[in-house]
Amino acid sequence: MPFGLLLLLVEAQWSPLLRADDAARDNLHAFALTRGGFVAVMEALSNIGRWWAYLICFTVVIGWLLWRRLVRLALFVVVTVGGSGLLNELVKLAVHRARPVLIDPIANETGTSFPSGHAQGAMVGYAVLLLVFLPVLHGAARPIAFTVAVLMVLAIGFSRVALGVHYVSDVLAGYVLGAAWVALMVASFNTWRREGGRGPADLAAGLEPEIGPGLDPREI
Repeated sequence: MPFGLLLLLVEAQWSPLLRADDAARDNLHAFALTRGGFVAVMEALSNIGRWWAYLICFTVVIGWLLWRRLVRLALFVVVTVGGSGLLNELVKLAVHRARPVLIDPIANETGTSFPSGHAQGAMVGYAVLLLVFLPVLHGAARPIAFTVAVLMVLAIGFSRVALGVHYVSDVLAGYVLGAAWVALMVASFNTWRREGGRGPADLAAGLEPEIGPGLDPREI
């Protein structure tokens, strides 16, 4: 519902939303033009959120899960992360919103704008990492992991607006769609667990909390 509302407001060119998008675009662009260090940091964050970075990361994660014979979790990662990318491309194709246009751009991207693939990918990617590895995180490690994940999701989304390649509404739509997709995949995973004779997972303890006692965090 939140994603549908955002889409309707974008398609209807709702004035308050357009003004907010334009103000963020113009103010951040003006700030970035004279600050090379800021631009470098934003580009680094943006690169962390690119598809090839996730490919490297999740190839390692999937390989580790298969090595530990955690096939169900490996399939969850493949479908959730891979399906998110496909979903984003389909929605972008349907909406076909042009990217921000700036007279003196500091970054250039091809393709359409809504929703932000970086924002959606960050939401899905960091959520999946938390859901998979929470069983082996204990004590202070859990809040630290949550904090790092939240900060990275926000920072990657912000970098896309700061570089002038997305509107704020694109980023918000990416967050919302990514969260909805993860929720759908978790519900499907819990159905799979019930069919296997287990109850639904307590997400605060990860998707497969039973694996925690048998795993050594140093093996990650």
